[in-house]
Amino acid sequence: MPGKVVLAYSGGLDTSAAIKWLNEKYGLDVITLTVDVGNEKDFLAARDKALAVGAVKAIVKDAKQELVTDYIFPALKAGAVYEGRYPLATALSRPLMARLLAEVALAEGADAIAHGCTGKGNDQVRFEVSVAALAPHLKVIAPAREWGMTREDTIKYALSRGIPVPVKSGSAYSIDENLWGRSIECGVLEDPWTEPPEDVYAWTASPAKTPDQPAYIVVGFERGAPVSLDGVTIPGLGLIEKIHEVAGRHGVGRIDHVENRLVGIKSREIYEAPAATVLVAAHQALEDLTLTKEQARFKARVAPEYADLVYNGQWFTALRQDLDAFIESTQRFVTGEVRLKLFKGQCCVIGRRSPFSLYSHGLATYDQGDHFDQGAAPGFIHLWGLPVKTQAQVQQICTLPANKPEGV
Repeated sequence: MPGKVVLAYSGGLDTSAAIKWLNEKYGLDVITLTVDVGNEKDFLAARDKALAVGAVKAIVKDAKQELVTDYIFPALKAGAVYEGRYPLATALSRPLMARLLAEVALAEGADAIAHGCTGKGNDQVRFEVSVAALAPHLKVIAPAREWGMTREDTIKYALSRGIPVPVKSGSAYSIDENLWGRSIECGVLEDPWTEPPEDVYAWTASPAKTPDQPAYIVVGFERGAPVSLDGVTIPGLGLIEKIHEVAGRHGVGRIDHVENRLVGIKSREIYEAPAATVLVAAHQALEDLTLTKEQARFKARVAPEYADLVYNGQWFTALRQDLDAFIESTQRFVTGEVRLKLFKGQCCVIGRRSPFSLYSHGLATYDQGDHFDQGAAPGFIHLWGLPVKTQAQVQQICTLPANKPEGV
């Protein structure tokens, strides 16, 4: 009896060719797993295609809600944005997919899992490190990394075996998308000097063609998680979809980023992330209102560590669990509403309020009702500046030379 392998299947060229290649190269029966993370594909067509190409079984799983609750919202609470630009859409979906691959492999008695990643990208690391954490006994096969075929060779291989080729030779871009964001690379984008052509974008309107009147929205949060839009409570998935639509219509969410890949190369990436752009900005604004300076500054040190951890495929680690415990503690009072203005590609926070706000009008105002005791300032300044004054008197590091009258 041949062994079994569970293949992460998109329905595209590489993973379709991989079904035949895994059977021919390794003699394995291929079970495909297609995961719906909001990538708007015809999943039934993908299942039927997998079976037609030669899979012994084709499984489709809807994981959109799980992606939101267990991956996107924890990263949002953490403020995890890779290198300050990328909201980690693809990176957050991969550990979820890897977990589902491992679960299906265990349920089906498979010996291995397979993916369609090349040897130049980050996803190979995310899949394989995740599977190593979840089911270390499973083997991992990477056909597109092993077979040594160019894209033209892969097309010829597919055609010679009767596999439908869904793309033409020389297709302009490589695209991945889920409900949190869309990434685009290759083609003319490989020249970082070239302005992205408008055909790169599918989710966001050109700022020149957006409405001439801004949109105003209010996002509500409870303990760091978004829960409402304009006062109406909406579950996470629906909330993201509604914000996605209005922000995209106003051109919000375009990101042009030269990023450092885990494998050691720089890559020019175009991202579209309308909902992520809005929610990251809103969440940060509410934290500014409800966290102390010390909490906010320490959390700002944790955020890039969390982002690196997600980007580098280390979701299933003790460190991520440890950081989540700290982050959840910081979110205890991140409850309230944030008002945003969306206009001509820009997302601006224009208001924020919370029952746990640390902002005191009585302390901040310069008008009537000022409660700040200005008489306490001289003593505070004296004590605060005492170490500086002492060092200046003893060591004279920055002390200016005294002007002495002539003849003294």
